[in-house]
Order: sequence, then structure tokens, then C-alpha cells
Amino acid sequence: MSLFKKDNNADLTPTKTEMDVLEVLWQYGPSTVRFVHDKLNEKKEAVIYTSTLKLMQVMKEKGMLERDETNMKHIYSAAVEESKVKGNLLGRFVDSMYNGSPSDLIVALLGNDKTSADELKKIKELLNKLDDK
Repeated sequence: MSLFKKDNNADLTPTKTEMDVLEVLWQYGPSTVRFVHDKLNEKKEAVIYTSTLKLMQVMKEKGMLERDETNMKHIYSAAVEESKVKGNLLGRFVDSMYNGSPSDLIVALLGNDKTSADELKKIKELLNKLDDK
């Protein structure tokens, strides 16, 4: 038995459904299963309440969620930081799709028709700020 607690969240990769739950909790903060369930149903076809409950219980066991049991209603909150989870997912994506090259990703993003002039302006401003550092 180890005396040191492993950081199980360091390489955590949530499933699409787990990400949906995390997105609700990141956006609205600590919430009941019912609230999360209702928000998920706004985005998808009918999700069964017991499925949402079980998913959130499993996510708690995985270390993705925390549960406050001090009141009658259990309140869940994200135990993982949005920026760390999304950074991990982005890193995996860049590694698998662009051989680890952020510049290849940027070229692909900027080379499509979805990048507006306003977005290009924001990107240029960001790059200029990085150059100033």
C-alpha cells in the first residue's frame, strides 16, 4: 500500500457522455442529479433519470465528481478542472491527428472556411501579445 495518493486525474479522459455532465457542472456549479439530468435532456433525446444518476455515481468513483451528502439532496460538483481536462483532450488530439505539432493544427484551423475575419483578428492580437513577452 502506497503512502502517497496518486493523481488519478492527471491522465483522465472522460467519455462524451461524461464530458456532457462535466460541462453542465462547470457552467452551473454544484448541482443535483435532477438539475444535471434536466440540462442533458435539453440537449439530447430523452435521457433516463436513472442512467444519469448511475453515470454520476460512476464518475464519482472515478474521481471526476465530488458529492456533498450533508443535505437531503446530494449535490455533485466537478472534481476536475475544466482547463486540465480540455488541455489533456487537446494534447491527445494534437498528438494523434497532427503528430504533436500545434502549428500543423493551427494551419488546419485557419485554412478552413469557418474562420471569420473577427476570429483571425483575435488570433493575431493573441500572437502579438505572446511576441511581447
